Amino acid sequence: QHKDAYQAILDGVKGGAKEKRLAAQFIPKFFKHFPELADSAINAQLDLCEDEDVSIRRQAIKELPQFATGDNLPRVADILTQLLQSDDSAEFNLVNNALLSIFKMDAKGTLGGLFSQILQGEDIVRERAIKFLSTKLKTLPEEVMTKEVEEFIHDDFPPVLEDVTGEEFVLFMKILSGLKSLQTVSGRQQLVELVAEQADLEQTFNPADPDCVDRLLQCTRQAVPLFSKNVHSTKFVTYFCEHVLPNLGSLTTPVEGLDIQLEVLKLLAEMSSFCGDMEKLESNLKKLFDKLLEYMPLPPEEAENGENAGNEEPKLQFSYVECLLYSFHQLGRKLPDFLTAKLNAEKLKDFKIRLQYFARGLQVYIRQLRLALQGKTGEALKTEENKIKVVALKITNNINVLIKDLFHIPPSYKSTVTLSWKPVQKADASQKRASEDTTSSSPPKKASAGPKRDARQIYNPPSGKYSSNLGSFSYEQRGGFRGGRGRGWGGRGNRSRGRIY
Repeated sequence: QHKDAYQAILDGVKGGAKEKRLAAQFIPKFFKHFPELADSAINAQLDLCEDEDVSIRRQAIKELPQFATGDNLPRVADILTQLLQSDDSAEFNLVNNALLSIFKMDAKGTLGGLFSQILQGEDIVRERAIKFLSTKLKTLPEEVMTKEVEEFIHDDFPPVLEDVTGEEFVLFMKILSGLKSLQTVSGRQQLVELVAEQADLEQTFNPADPDCVDRLLQCTRQAVPLFSKNVHSTKFVTYFCEHVLPNLGSLTTPVEGLDIQLEVLKLLAEMSSFCGDMEKLESNLKKLFDKLLEYMPLPPEEAENGENAGNEEPKLQFSYVECLLYSFHQLGRKLPDFLTAKLNAEKLKDFKIRLQYFARGLQVYIRQLRLALQGKTGEALKTEENKIKVVALKITNNINVLIKDLFHIPPSYKSTVTLSWKPVQKADASQKRASEDTTSSSPPKKASAGPKRDARQIYNPPSGKYSSNLGSFSYEQRGGFRGGRGRGWGGRGNRSRGRIY
């Protein structure tokens, strides 16, 4: 008789609003007593989750965790993941809370449902499932996120990463780097290898393909925060020197307003500090040196009367030179006799002339900037114009320090500078990550490196000999894959996914 009564409750989903509201409460309440009607009960509750009446839908969703017992849990997780596509904010919050509650019952089972939809669900479901993981995992207590659960996540990620957009990859890296088991040196090394695989550093680099360039930059940005004195950037630095630098002028990007060349040079500079032993060091140092020469002009020829012989004054591109000079200075430490033993005397003389000419222009700009900032403190330094000048002064001071090192006989590589877009650190801490990165359990801190880079400024000093005009900055815009979910690295836009409860 009780079975018949329960069946009558199940049939209530076909009735009016009152019957449905009662069914939404009583189906889950007595569910455990009728295992033979489990499928019918879950299907009946699902019908209520899709009812036209929002209050019935919310009630049905709220009670879904009560069905998450034994073998039913992955299915309930799968259903809840699909319900993340709701546009009703109260309903969406109920789904989030329901997922979190079954996470605490069985984390691996819940993850199974989420991963299933990330791999096979509709795009909106996939997108929201990924965002759920990237925002909610870090809020779960240690008794839920056990070592075993973290290993499950780590082991299940490779198939997910086979087909991702750039934006998704950034979120996945946020998820993985937040796992405690991957915050050790060996854990970070695993993450670097994962990023290197995603960047496909074995492939032929095509500078004319915006997707190829964008993929490399997105991946490199994810790798940079992981590098340290114990986790080396050698593979990435080698790839940039061998494949990207020679093609710097022909790089293409889908991101409007992005100075792609400067972005590449900044990433190379950041990585060069943590480069280990490199196989083709001399060859790659030569490529870096040749590229540096392109931005270190010779002084214009002067006519007999001592005036410019009609040639235009070369434009000094300080932002580019800071990056290239810093990278050369870092890698040069590994082969300190490169300038004296590996270059012929004529080339070394030519380089010294270029350095001297650049240094003269540099001194003028430094004096102008110091004069413009003299006596300004506090609020006065916070104006847009003065913030620009402060960064410009950092760039020019950095180049000045590095040039002085190279003028030593023999050239020296001992000076330490902090790149102009990086926060100033103590000298002994500059080669270390904060607490060797073992405290990065809060991914938002790590993620903040992204926005900071968004605000990078490009210093474009004026041409014309020692012009009194200080030049201008233009704000660099980076978009990555934002708004472009249709063109992923694995061609995700062409895949059609069916909805499966």
